[in-house]
Amino acid sequence: EMVCIRQATVEDLLSMQNTNLWCLPENYQMKYYFYHMLSWPQLLWVAEDSNKKIVGYVLAKMEEDETQPPHGHITSLAVLRTHRKRGIATMLMQCSQREMSDVFSAEYVSLHVRRSNKAAFHLYTETLKYEINDVEKGYYADGEDAYDMRCYFRKKEVDVDDSPSDLEAVTDALKQAEITA
Repeated sequence: EMVCIRQATVEDLLSMQNTNLWCLPENYQMKYYFYHMLSWPQLLWVAEDSNKKIVGYVLAKMEEDETQPPHGHITSLAVLRTHRKRGIATMLMQCSQREMSDVFSAEYVSLHVRRSNKAAFHLYTETLKYEINDVEKGYYADGEDAYDMRCYFRKKEVDVDDSPSDLEAVTDALKQAEITA
């Protein structure tokens, strides 16, 4: 069965909330979904089956802490049990992360995951290359600890090999840009 990954719309929010309620103990009021949609619409993605049913979603945002470099945060990710192990979560995450980097110039993305959630931990560390940044004791309402994880985006810089001619050309271009600025 085909699944379509697309950017979420306001019309999807109720289905996203419903998927969240089926899949996860961490639930959010509808106004929190609206807040994400109104602030960072590029970061919300859904997986839709051939019957137009939402079978997965990612809810994400940009952190607004001015003291830190720009970075995104995955608020919530869920895929219905019937549709797991098909790479849907990976695709949803990659879409949201790409937009964080391309649209908002994020340097990295963070998320929290339960210490006991082995499947999610495997997805984040093995497939998506997240690393543990910290452990947050008693992060969840039931007292369980969370791994605070991060994935750093590669910088999209000028492709330069170490030959002097390339380095000189880039240096000259930068100097020229400073003169004209």
